[in-house]
Amino acid sequence: MKKRPLGDSGIDVTPLCLGTMTFGEQNTEAEAHQQLDRALDAGINFIDTAEMYPVPPKGETQGRTEAYIGSWLKKRGRRDDIVLASKATGAGRHMTHLRGGPKLDRNNIHKAIDDSLARLNTDYLDLYQLHWPDRQANYFGKLGYTPQDDTEATPIEDTLRALKELVDAGKVRTIGLSNETPWGVMTFLHLADKLGLPRVVSVQNPYNLLNRSYEVGLAEISHRERVGLLAYSPLAFGVLSGKYLGGMKPENARLTLFERFQRYTSTLADEATWAYVDIARRFGLDPAQMALAYVTSRPFVTSNIIGATTMAQLESNLQSAELELSDEVIEAIEGVHQRLPNPSP
Repeated sequence: MKKRPLGDSGIDVTPLCLGTMTFGEQNTEAEAHQQLDRALDAGINFIDTAEMYPVPPKGETQGRTEAYIGSWLKKRGRRDDIVLASKATGAGRHMTHLRGGPKLDRNNIHKAIDDSLARLNTDYLDLYQLHWPDRQANYFGKLGYTPQDDTEATPIEDTLRALKELVDAGKVRTIGLSNETPWGVMTFLHLADKLGLPRVVSVQNPYNLLNRSYEVGLAEISHRERVGLLAYSPLAFGVLSGKYLGGMKPENARLTLFERFQRYTSTLADEATWAYVDIARRFGLDPAQMALAYVTSRPFVTSNIIGATTMAQLESNLQSAELELSDEVIEAIEGVHQRLPNPSP
């Protein structure tokens, strides 16, 4: 796979990234290792994880995903072959199993990185991301904005200074954001430039055919500030494969197992999904591969984070890297988007 620059970091990553949040919940350690082996064999060099994985997050499994990657690294010894990314958990009183309720202050960030490195069996991360903001903001599909008391939020400058300490110590090569807003990204960039602190090189936000809200404000920032999108949920929790249409509930599928994941299952989302699946079928394409190829082809996307629970799903996802969508397919996709824009923000 032809690699793409990760901002101005000097690090190059493949256009597909292996997401791992199912490792330790829907996937066993052996299955996780099999996925990692296959991804690297296919040319992928980019692996993404987080300290709070697997999902759904809970105390008894927290950190298991990183531990599975760490045991794979210990077995294979291929640390130099991968760009390894993880995330520090954002503020969350509901996640008391993580440091009593994590924040993005100095003490929490130092504790988080040291624990992640230990589980991952490595002494550095190539990319360290903030999983979501410490302040009140719109993410995870929240709509509308009502100002709230942010007196307990960690100042962004304090967070950046803590991250600089990690970079200076050699524990982190470069930094990124996740579930961020345009204001948040620009504030991080402004403070970095003003105070000589590390500059973020990526934003890991949701982006798929049912949710293209990233294009409204953040895509321009990606282009002008060289802060590319690491697109997560490119298949909208698997919805865009078409496997849930008509009320289907495939055995062991995420939306069958975990009813909490309802972001992409509204009436409008269902209508749009039917339309996108119909486009794929009319042009002789696999719906999931078409949806993935669209995301990968966007000029502001640095890497598309694929995830799978079976090897068959992983193989299909990998094949999307070879798919170049025709002008006719793109035109049809844009037609649906104009008619049913962002049904799952």
